[in-house]
Amino acid sequence: MMTEFTIEKDFLIDGQPFKIISGSIHYFRVHPDYWQHSLRNLKAMGCNTVETYVPWNIYEIHEGQFNFNAFNDIERFIQLATDLGLYVIVRPSPFVCAEWEFGGLPGWLLNYPEMDYRTSDPVFMEKVARFYSMLLPRLKPYQITEGGRILMMQVENEYGSYGNDQEYLKALVALIRLNGITVPLFTSDGSWDEALTAGSLVTDGVLATGNFGSKADQNFDQLEAFFDRNAVQMPLMCMEFWDGWFNRYNEPIIRRDPEEFASTLKTMLRRGSLNFYMFHGGTNFGFMNGCSTRGQKRLPQVTSYDYDALLTEAGDPTRKYALAQSILAQYGPTSAPESLPKTTGTLTKVAQCGLFDSLTQLSQKVIKKHPKTMESFDQYYGYILYRTQVKSVKKVQKALLVEAHDRAHIFVNGQLQKTLYQESLTTEFTLNLDEGCNQIDILVENMGRVNYGSLLQSPGQRKGIARGLMVDLHFEANWEIYPLPLDNVQSLDFKQVSQDSSPVQFGQYTLELDGTGDTFIDIRQLGKGTIFVNGFNLGRYWQQGPIGYLYLPAPLLKQGDNQIVIFETEQALPEQIALLDKPVYIETANQSHYQKATAPI
Repeated sequence: MMTEFTIEKDFLIDGQPFKIISGSIHYFRVHPDYWQHSLRNLKAMGCNTVETYVPWNIYEIHEGQFNFNAFNDIERFIQLATDLGLYVIVRPSPFVCAEWEFGGLPGWLLNYPEMDYRTSDPVFMEKVARFYSMLLPRLKPYQITEGGRILMMQVENEYGSYGNDQEYLKALVALIRLNGITVPLFTSDGSWDEALTAGSLVTDGVLATGNFGSKADQNFDQLEAFFDRNAVQMPLMCMEFWDGWFNRYNEPIIRRDPEEFASTLKTMLRRGSLNFYMFHGGTNFGFMNGCSTRGQKRLPQVTSYDYDALLTEAGDPTRKYALAQSILAQYGPTSAPESLPKTTGTLTKVAQCGLFDSLTQLSQKVIKKHPKTMESFDQYYGYILYRTQVKSVKKVQKALLVEAHDRAHIFVNGQLQKTLYQESLTTEFTLNLDEGCNQIDILVENMGRVNYGSLLQSPGQRKGIARGLMVDLHFEANWEIYPLPLDNVQSLDFKQVSQDSSPVQFGQYTLELDGTGDTFIDIRQLGKGTIFVNGFNLGRYWQQGPIGYLYLPAPLLKQGDNQIVIFETEQALPEQIALLDKPVYIETANQSHYQKATAPI
């Protein structure tokens, strides 16, 4: 017999009141071999539902080319949840935020400069329609209306904190329905009236939910009052119960007191349904960390998405997990959680080669009269190098980079002279030159696009150099450009004799293992860069902290010889690097937001 899920004053399963107790697991932040582990621990804690976002940009990295394999196999994730008897909430909105690169929007949208994201702009909606036509039919068979376990799906994410284009929201609903989705739909916003009015469609029968981490009674009262003003009856649900928070470079680790969290949880459960955000945070593998803002300043998030969640980044239960489980035992069955084995070891350097010596192995040179952004070359993540020749009769010249994002290393005749980041990229600087012809190389890193707020659609979302380099008072022309997405580091030739003395180096390390387990690469001896394990981009590291490690899940390792490549841009590579059995942290210089960050959210 097919289960019936309906939404009235309460959530109803086959006509009986049903309290949704859900937890967020982002399948794209957890190695696929560990999905079942996370889901089992979710059910063991006492949850009956799992929730996940679906980020557009992992499926359509290049326009019109879709990939549903491996980390992207949401159907497998839903099936694993189904096999465990969990219900599922899916949030496939075009924008997800989630502290994820560009909020889940694909980078190639930036090649449409006239497009308005997250609006009823016909060009934007055309691109969304193509994505939905590829994604939603795959989800259709898993709906509870077709005998599956998906309870409901999201229309848009915190739209009331961005826009109020109701035509856009209604167009999304129409697209979702057109692609065979028949389960109830919802929006999620802040619980105050302005955000709910701008971002919801309650009079069209779309459930409105709130996102908050504390003051549960106050937030649920506001949500209830909004329903009353609009003459609708809907259940109370916190779609994002923020049980922790994300972390940014050069800011202290953010922790939430477990006892205070548990007290808030009890209040929430008395009033309505909830979704723990996050249950298992996971990792921003590769170049997929997002970037938040403070005013006009960009603040990239770290590779770890531990979030101080109920499971650690490595999937282990925490004090919060134990407290939540003791509370949830009043609402349904619980069982003992599971942890994953850990291992230690040592990475040993066997070779290294410089970036300049390796350019032809990693990139195909493009000749342009003037610099163009990364996106102009159908590249959306990683690094890009610009090279030109500058003639000078002076040994010191003033210079300026115009419209460059995000971080630039400037070399003169192979020697690093300047490293510029954000504010300094808008300031004039000096170059020490030889009399005559000088080779100028500018290596630019995309450190992550803004994922939330007013700068979501801003010039700084285009990475690389948009305008050019001024020396003296003129723009330099005639450039060689080398896109460096670093998706092919296994092609590097470490046997070549390096002539490159710059700090920008690739280090080849080996790791011999008799058995495998999760581990943590100690990055405290390193400067800034990226680590690849057997060809997989593990993510960024930066000595600014607060994270002093990169989490390395066991499924990325193998018995015997493992090949690790480190791309380091700041300093000499060490001969050995330790693998640890637990995370380590770096004390940060910036303490200005510590008290605010650690207060209840």
